[in-house]
Amino acid sequence: MSDGHGHTEQGHTGRGHTGHSHGGHGQGGHNHGAGATARQLTIALVLTGTFLVVEAVYALLTGSLALLSDAGHMLTDVTALALSLLAVKVGQRPADRQRTFGYRRTEIMAAAVNAAVLLAIGFYILFEAVQRLLEPTEVQTLPMLIVAALGLVVNLISARVLIGGDQDSLNVRSAYLEVMSDLLGSVAVIAGALIIMFTGWNWVDPLLGALIGLWVVPRTWSLLRASVNVLMEGVPEGIDLDALRADLAALPGVTEVHDLHVWSVTSGQNNLTTHLVSERGGPELIHAAQEVAGRYDIGHVTVQLELPGHHSDPGVAARLHP
Repeated sequence: MSDGHGHTEQGHTGRGHTGHSHGGHGQGGHNHGAGATARQLTIALVLTGTFLVVEAVYALLTGSLALLSDAGHMLTDVTALALSLLAVKVGQRPADRQRTFGYRRTEIMAAAVNAAVLLAIGFYILFEAVQRLLEPTEVQTLPMLIVAALGLVVNLISARVLIGGDQDSLNVRSAYLEVMSDLLGSVAVIAGALIIMFTGWNWVDPLLGALIGLWVVPRTWSLLRASVNVLMEGVPEGIDLDALRADLAALPGVTEVHDLHVWSVTSGQNNLTTHLVSERGGPELIHAAQEVAGRYDIGHVTVQLELPGHHSDPGVAARLHP
């Protein structure tokens, strides 16, 4: 069994050998700087979440669809921050007898639920925008302008809080990009408030709301699709299964590759299991296969070797003790 640092276990079923290793993405890895990362995410989450409530309330009071759309967009930021914080917290829990892969898939389950909710919000905003474009309503521009400006300040502060950790943590980096993208929404609402204030063109508000909605929906759909792919144990995005199979088949002595499975437990934790048929298989071939998998960013690898004509039952493997 791997100890989480690349060491390998050898075993056999009577027909072949198995090798098992964890790369840097295994659940046994250390989470350096997790405390600092959690603090950064918590500060940004409190700032953004508090302002989300304020913006949603004032969007209803002012009648601004653009402000409501921006609140919906900010909800995506709050979701991203919360999921990133959840990943840090839950990812620290070790695997146990009930959850042998650990608890990191909680992040994906939460992402799927939130993406479905946000998608519904995005479509509602688009529907409401069409209604208001047909029948424009009066908008209170001054409160709309003030709240949007405050939102811009909150996003700037959140970005400043996260900027220190976005180089060290993919979670923080994704949250940082979410906050930065929300700056566009705040700028759009400010521009809309100024245009309406000086021209009286109330149709600008639902137009901006529709544009923000069109910005939110594709990103939310992408999040939902990626989450469902992980939950369905699909091949992780960015991995070409045919190319991976070809690279494994090209290893010296390999005559067949079968039962190849590649999936993710959560983002950044890719797993692979496969059977390789070879006349002269051994530890060297297992290590070579693990190196191939590593080039595809797969850190948790299980390889079983078989002799030609002995299709192994993947059922029970007996462990060899040196």
